[in-house]
Amino acid sequence: MLKRTPFYDFHVAMGAKLVDFAGWEMPIMYRGIIDEHEQTRRSGSMFDVSHMGRLQFSGKDATAFLNRVLTRNVGGQKVGQSRYSLVCNEAGGVMDDIIISRDVKSWIMVCNASNRDKLVKHFGDARRQSGMDFDMADQTESTGMVAIQGPKVIERVGDILPLDIRSLRRYQFETGSLMLTKFTVFRSGYTGEDGVEVVIPAKVAGMAIKMLAGKMDKPDATIKPAGLGARDTLRLEAGMPLYGHELNEQTDPLSAGLAWAVDLNKDFIGAVPLRKIAQDGPRRKLVGLELEGRRIARQGTPVFRDGRTVGDVTSGTFGPTVQKSIAMAFIDAADAAEGTAVTVDLKGTMNPAKVVKLPFYKRAS
Repeated sequence: MLKRTPFYDFHVAMGAKLVDFAGWEMPIMYRGIIDEHEQTRRSGSMFDVSHMGRLQFSGKDATAFLNRVLTRNVGGQKVGQSRYSLVCNEAGGVMDDIIISRDVKSWIMVCNASNRDKLVKHFGDARRQSGMDFDMADQTESTGMVAIQGPKVIERVGDILPLDIRSLRRYQFETGSLMLTKFTVFRSGYTGEDGVEVVIPAKVAGMAIKMLAGKMDKPDATIKPAGLGARDTLRLEAGMPLYGHELNEQTDPLSAGLAWAVDLNKDFIGAVPLRKIAQDGPRRKLVGLELEGRRIARQGTPVFRDGRTVGDVTSGTFGPTVQKSIAMAFIDAADAAEGTAVTVDLKGTMNPAKVVKLPFYKRAS
């Protein structure tokens, strides 16, 4: 049986089309993917992301353990600061990409829904091998989480919550209380827009979603609900990797363009093979592609140059904001230079494309 988030009744009331996503019954869309994409870029949208894992680490060796299993050096991370990082296997392949946040007495990790069970097992195995002393608590099903994204979101949410949201910088977070209910607000997101992600107790989720966004069924509402479909087109325009597409256990973070999130000067699981890749240079690189025309290159679509297969597409869509057919792909390093002309095989039609710099879309600051 599929799991349901604390916002399930809200999704039904708002007419969402629900689908199975990583074992959860999640809204793929409400009004339509393009409408929800454009609403996010223009004003604001609320996404239910309660399916994502939320793990808490505390105790004497929590920081040392996280430094052992994460690619970033968290030792100097300040209270109230979040960082993007990765969990790698012994071969340097990506087990997941996560956000790690340092609170006063604990650490909060947000991971992908499809990888939560795998990570809990991995961390348990690593703890037994290391003998480190810390506590790990899975708070996923006792809490709800929403991402509120868009250019008008900070002003709107800042008027509601008793925190100075406007002064929070990107990748900072703060915890507060409203009507005796604790909540945590992170200034982060996965759409290429400004916004926040809010974690609240599951028992008050229904009340909180109405308070945070207001009357979302009005045609001129500042914030409207959006589903996983728009979340995907938004993140693709913003050049953000998605686990299972750009990242997996056979792909290393350096080839995926994530060297900035890997500290090779410290020891962590997977560091040795990653140092070798860094020394030799990645054989393949993750690049952006712009296709001629409006046809979409789906995951697995072969990429050619001068008749040679040089790579394959990991994600593709027609970008509603950029108004172009776009894709991300892994390409042989020798053929990955910006401006390189390639072709993609769209079901037997060789469609011209070119390598471009990521991201495809960047919001005005």
